[in-house]
Amino acid sequence: MAPGTGTAESSATARIVLPTLAAGQFLMALDSSVMNVSIATVAEDLGTTVTGIQGAITAYTLVMAMFMIPGGKVGALIGRKRAFMIGCLIYGCGSLTTALAPNLPVLLLGWSLLEGIGAALILPAIVALVASNFAAERRPAAYGLVAAAGAVAIAVGPLIGGVATTYFSWRWVFAGEVVMVLGILVLAGRIADAPIGERPRIDLVGAVLSSLGLGIFVYGVLRSDEWGWFQPKPDAPSWLGVSLVVWLMLAGLLLVWLFLRWEARRVERRREPLIDPAMLHNRQLTGGLTMFFFQYLVQMGVFFVVPLYLSVALGLSALTTGARILPLSLTLLAAAVLIPRFFPDVSPRRVVRLGILALLAGAVVLMAALDADAGAEIVTIPLLLIGFGMGALASQLGSVTVSAVPEAQSAEVGGVQNAVTNLGASIGTALAGSLMIAALTTSFLTSVDQNPAIPAEVKSQATVELQSGAPFLSDAQLKSALDEAGTSTEVTQAALDANTDARIDGLRAALAILAFTALLAMFFTSRIPKTQPRSMEP
Repeated sequence: MAPGTGTAESSATARIVLPTLAAGQFLMALDSSVMNVSIATVAEDLGTTVTGIQGAITAYTLVMAMFMIPGGKVGALIGRKRAFMIGCLIYGCGSLTTALAPNLPVLLLGWSLLEGIGAALILPAIVALVASNFAAERRPAAYGLVAAAGAVAIAVGPLIGGVATTYFSWRWVFAGEVVMVLGILVLAGRIADAPIGERPRIDLVGAVLSSLGLGIFVYGVLRSDEWGWFQPKPDAPSWLGVSLVVWLMLAGLLLVWLFLRWEARRVERRREPLIDPAMLHNRQLTGGLTMFFFQYLVQMGVFFVVPLYLSVALGLSALTTGARILPLSLTLLAAAVLIPRFFPDVSPRRVVRLGILALLAGAVVLMAALDADAGAEIVTIPLLLIGFGMGALASQLGSVTVSAVPEAQSAEVGGVQNAVTNLGASIGTALAGSLMIAALTTSFLTSVDQNPAIPAEVKSQATVELQSGAPFLSDAQLKSALDEAGTSTEVTQAALDANTDARIDGLRAALAILAFTALLAMFFTSRIPKTQPRSMEP
């Protein structure tokens, strides 16, 4: 099937291809959020600690980050469709292993390693397969729906995880993923593959440099909450008085620079590079990648902050929390699908700017609405705005990046694009979390210090014990801890009041940095084209 033939057969095939690719994107994104509400249950079931399960989630992110660029090149070498199907098989084996895992090591093998490698093959292939199955004028809608499927998965993940854990078992989530993989593989036969040119050897040195560089950088970002961004927290590793996070990020950036220099050298010697560094001089491509970075930074920051407010500050169940986030999915899907359909010739730059403004407005409205006496209803309007912004960006960015280069390079673009989104998501979550804890700690200690009802020795003890950061606790959790410590009723109430105000201050600080980031993104939109892009011929 040639893209854009316009025949009834191609149209019917497209109606199968698009949901199949969107289902693959949905599945990859689901693992990023589905188990966040069930970490304690999983840890208890496997006889391990919450830290161990959080480590498995971190490892999954790391494996994806490390292998995303090589995964994109594999698709160019063996075929995008074959890479997609092999990735699905590996991912399905990982999901089955996870569903049957008796302990943490087996969970790490299935969830972190196999699923991470599978995702690194699938995600770049999806980007390339949309390009090979849809004509240029239909790609914005196709990319919009695929991207929306991933964002919806993140939004409904807590709800799915909550239902499975509450009424069945967390294992059923991964068993369901196996069934979904089988369905995708059955339908994947209708996907058209792009023709494969010559098959040179993969650049192993480049693969190692890119994997280590991205992996070390992301690992540093993910450890920032525990170790501190710059000044090391108590008992955290450091070098020359600076947190190890800084050195890991610098080492990662250095390796990425060496990777790009190595690739440029291979191009000069007329050898096949892992990615052509000349792509990064393409104004349209780098503009799209930059917007992807900012989108996922803000997006994952929001998905970190809002569930915390609903589940911890308000004490809502996982099911109710998931239901409250659903409005975001409605406007996200509507914008991603309807903008390309009803405004096919609209300026991508205008839509991207509108999307960023919606993200900014949503973050500001939510920040203003947060209050100690506010209820769950205050998140609805902000989430509708944020969902619209995410959908508007999703409707344009995929087409912008892929159309910036010849179709033969679409798989490599897919690898770079997903590596960038992975970086944005990691930094967004870590940045929002770090600022939230810092603001919460400062606010809590200030309130405690200024309260005359709290004895001086309690104030001193709180300052020492919370120097590495105050935990984000519900009132019930804090009251239980204070009761165990044997504090007086007066001190307990003062601490509860301070915690209530501090939580709001922490959440506002996190939303403030997300709003600032959205505003910063506006300065980079000039690289987005004013007219709808058309595919670049080789």
